[in-house]
Amino acid sequence: MMRKEIRKQHMNGIINLKKEAGMTSHDAVFKLRKILGTKKIGHGGTLDPDVVGVLPIAVGKATRMVEFMQDEGKVYEGEITLGYSTTTEDASGELVAETPVLAPLDEKLVDEAIASLTGPITQIPPMYSAVKVNGRKLYEYARAGQEVERPERQVTIYSFERTSPISYEDRFARFTFRVKCSKGTYIRTLSVDLGEKLGYAAHMSQLTRTSAAGLQLEDALTLEEISEKVEAGQLDFLHPIEIGTGDLVKVYLTQEQAGEVRFGRFIELEHSENEVAAFEGEKLLAILEKRENLYKPRKVLI
Repeated sequence: MMRKEIRKQHMNGIINLKKEAGMTSHDAVFKLRKILGTKKIGHGGTLDPDVVGVLPIAVGKATRMVEFMQDEGKVYEGEITLGYSTTTEDASGELVAETPVLAPLDEKLVDEAIASLTGPITQIPPMYSAVKVNGRKLYEYARAGQEVERPERQVTIYSFERTSPISYEDRFARFTFRVKCSKGTYIRTLSVDLGEKLGYAAHMSQLTRTSAAGLQLEDALTLEEISEKVEAGQLDFLHPIEIGTGDLVKVYLTQEQAGEVRFGRFIELEHSENEVAAFEGEKLLAILEKRENLYKPRKVLI
């Protein structure tokens, strides 16, 4: 009975979902639609099926924030294994090449190689990925045993660091890492590229997304936990839409400026950022984008 009453309410907000291993981001959205009884749901950045971690979910009016949530920087923690590579660039794939690690590595050289992969970098997406080439997803070509030319993409690695000593076992070397990166970064490919710089075949052996769109893993809820809250009539898992602005600089508008923005007009602001989150009091009013010396509403939210 409680669930039916909740379904009649207008649900708006952002959910910090802990996506578990074995499900796609699309599966998670599909299941949440059933739990919440609403179709207006979107996610703020795809996670591979094997990856556990923060999957920001927008519900109702908050779905208008999805594109900004996807643009946000993301933080991952994982493990890299040196010594062999796989078809998928992670632990789920088949063996491609072996390069045994026969002597301890110089940790200083490893850290220098990691540092060289920070800043703007070029990546070639893995064959086992959802990037489309000629209307088909790369993994569809890969499953059919076909190789196609993959488009390069520019991404930004804001920080990349080793977080454990290097351990050795069965002629392999392993260590954990933390990385903060832009939208569209493949951590699997970053792992392979690091191995290449060090002269070894490598793959990403584990990955967790610890932060996305300003949401943290320690606060995330599983589908089961959200379902239990809905059954109990608790909606405290819905965060206000304002959380979706993440790293965007916040600007507080005067009443007059807010009025202009509502009508879609340009306003003058003393800022240099390309995009800002414009607030009227505590409420997010719009996302503004810079046009020469003025700011234009890109999306008005109230």
